[in-house]
Amino acid sequence: MCGIFGFVAKANSSLHTENVQDLLNELFKLSEKRGSEASGLVIVDQQQLQIYKRPEAASQMLQSQPFQQYYQRLVTQSSLKAGLSFIGHSRLVTNGIQGIRENNQPVTSQQMVGVHNGIIVNEEQLWRSYPDLEHQTQVDSEVIYRLIDKFSQEGLSIKDALKRTYRELVGEANIIFAHSQMPVVGLATNVGSLYVLTAADQSFLICASEKYFLSVLIEKFGFLGPLKVSDIQPLKAGEAMMVNTQTLDKELFELNDKADPFQLKLESTAQRSIEDVSPVRSSLRRCTRCILPHTFPFIHFNDQGVCNFCTESISVKSDNKATLEKRIAPYRRKDGQADCIVALSGGRDSCYGLHVIKRELGMNPIAYTYDWAMVTDEARRNCSRICAELGVEHIIRSADILSKRRNIRANIDAWLHRPELGMVPLFMAGDKQFFHYASQVSRQNNVPLVFFCGGNNLEVTRFKTGFCGIQDRSQNTMVGLNLMGKVQLLAYYAKNYLLNPRYFNRSMFDTFFAYYSTYMNRQDFIYLYRYIDWNEEVIHQTLKDSYGWESSNDSASTWRIGDGTAAFYNYIYFTVAGFSEHDTFRSNQIRAGLLTREKALALVEEENKPRYAAMREYAHLVGFSLDEALVIIDRIPKLR
Repeated sequence: MCGIFGFVAKANSSLHTENVQDLLNELFKLSEKRGSEASGLVIVDQQQLQIYKRPEAASQMLQSQPFQQYYQRLVTQSSLKAGLSFIGHSRLVTNGIQGIRENNQPVTSQQMVGVHNGIIVNEEQLWRSYPDLEHQTQVDSEVIYRLIDKFSQEGLSIKDALKRTYRELVGEANIIFAHSQMPVVGLATNVGSLYVLTAADQSFLICASEKYFLSVLIEKFGFLGPLKVSDIQPLKAGEAMMVNTQTLDKELFELNDKADPFQLKLESTAQRSIEDVSPVRSSLRRCTRCILPHTFPFIHFNDQGVCNFCTESISVKSDNKATLEKRIAPYRRKDGQADCIVALSGGRDSCYGLHVIKRELGMNPIAYTYDWAMVTDEARRNCSRICAELGVEHIIRSADILSKRRNIRANIDAWLHRPELGMVPLFMAGDKQFFHYASQVSRQNNVPLVFFCGGNNLEVTRFKTGFCGIQDRSQNTMVGLNLMGKVQLLAYYAKNYLLNPRYFNRSMFDTFFAYYSTYMNRQDFIYLYRYIDWNEEVIHQTLKDSYGWESSNDSASTWRIGDGTAAFYNYIYFTVAGFSEHDTFRSNQIRAGLLTREKALALVEEENKPRYAAMREYAHLVGFSLDEALVIIDRIPKLR
């Protein structure tokens, strides 16, 4: 499993910065043999504990410019003279998606930073047993440090808190940690996989998860002094050690002992800050009226910080219900036969739209669903609920599901080879035939009137074509590009196909069919929300109370939960550009006077959190490695 190591040099040690760099590089090189999916380091000095971690092999991380800047800033001759420690980790993924930075190590708690080698098999039971513990990651190691924090805050010494924690753990646990309030580096193992080597002059020590690692250091580095392999001190199963970083005094003790009156002399230091300085996107500048950030395509701000999308103030509704009544009057039938087709995706807007058309407009609809392989189970169940309650016929047109998923996989593989934000919509190209099949169902049933209830005008995004270099000013959320925009879009895709030949794959026909269905097919459908008010609370309450509508367990929002791709592509947009569809939706609500800016900011903070379960399910259905994908996404240069 994972490779872990630590280093402690007391003040005025015999080392030079070159020696420390050589030790660090060699320790990472050796530890990488135990796992190369992710790597991380925490450097501890008198003022702070600074963490750097990346979802990549240690050899790659060490060569990167951001890491070198981090390291050279902290490890100087003066910082080494004052006393310095570091703890490192090279990860073999067992729990938690490696592409999510928070899941990689070192892990943090309120007072501690540490690494862990092993697997805690009763992790879920521990979180349930201690519901007051803060749970921020998917990695099992976090529970160890949360428990040590909890028990020490309840009055136990660090030593006794460590003993109490190990009594709770089931599974292998080899840990090395530093404390923000104590000058201490701690080691503990319940299987005997930690070893300690103290320099001949007693001014620094090194610990690692294999004896072999330390024997290599003895052979390779003469500055350690005249040492032999027999000088390597093993920690036996059930042993722990506390090292005073100021004096290098060590206390070895049994983890299964009862509280011991003897404690290593540790005088609390001033609170040191724990800071994660891993590379992240720079701070976003947002519009002072809505919440769109400076990374949004074609955005600019006036002297008051208001964006052009706010100052242009495009109306979100162009007609009213009276106009709608006039338009649908010629199609009404008095004999009870079907007089309209309603596209039903299973999302909140289409379900509520079917309710309005049947119950409020008094039409006799046929519901139509195009199942293109990424309609979620929640969406299918919601379609079933509402059609049964309303007594509406439900026609389904289903694609070749396995073929569609292979097409999606081919395009995701191509995109991951050369990531380009403007090409992300290719993942969803397979669903655009719902326009074509809507027209087909209309003809086959001799019902010319077709309603679309998805895509209310508050859902206008514009950034998807914006990342293609096209400024879209249309109000229609689906098919609004003008002729020039359509030509530019074709040119953009043609260029990227040539730059990345992997797009010439089995999905090409599906993609061209999607373009035809969206931009060239008959488009005289009625978009319901251009005529009626869209009220999020009314929609939610109606669907919940009248139809028992089901939302997703892993999302704070009810938007897009019928689309299995949404969690993945919104994660891409948010990770690289700092915003997602949620930011555009909430910004449109602000402009429409439906939401305050403060409320919108609070909502997107929750809505933009990665939907791990949904992404896992998506990757499983489509057939690609989510871990590999998230690592690549994390490496994409962030928009600034």
